[in-house]
Amino acid sequence: MSKQPLPLLSAAELEDCRVPLVAEPLTASQAERLAPSFKALGDPVRLRLLSLIASHAGGEVCVCDLTEAFDLTAPTISHHLKVLKEIGLVTSERRGTWVYYRAEPAALELLSTVLSVPQGAAA
Repeated sequence: MSKQPLPLLSAAELEDCRVPLVAEPLTASQAERLAPSFKALGDPVRLRLLSLIASHAGGEVCVCDLTEAFDLTAPTISHHLKVLKEIGLVTSERRGTWVYYRAEPAALELLSTVLSVPQGAAA
C-alpha cells in the first residue's frame, strides 16, 4: 500500500479517485490510493485531531492548543499529527517555537466525494 500523500497525486489520479462508492465500484488502483487516508482516519485520536483542526476558527490551530485537548503526551500527539501530515490530510507551518496545522481542503473534498451519495441514487 502506497503512503503517498493525496495532494501529491497527479491531477489525473485525483480525478480518477473522484467517483462516489455508490456510483460505481472502485478499481483496485483507486482503493489502493484511497485506503491509506481512510486507515489514518480509522484511529479515534487522529479523527478527532483532524476535526479539531478543520473546525478551528481561522482554519488553523497551534499544536499547543491541540495537546491540551487530549490526555496524551506531546510526543504521542506529534506522532498522530505526523501521520495526518504524511498522508496529506493536514499541512503545517512553523512559526517560532510553535507549529500551526491546517486541514488540506483538496484531500477532505476527495474523501467526501468518494463517500457521497449523488442526488437520486439509492444508497
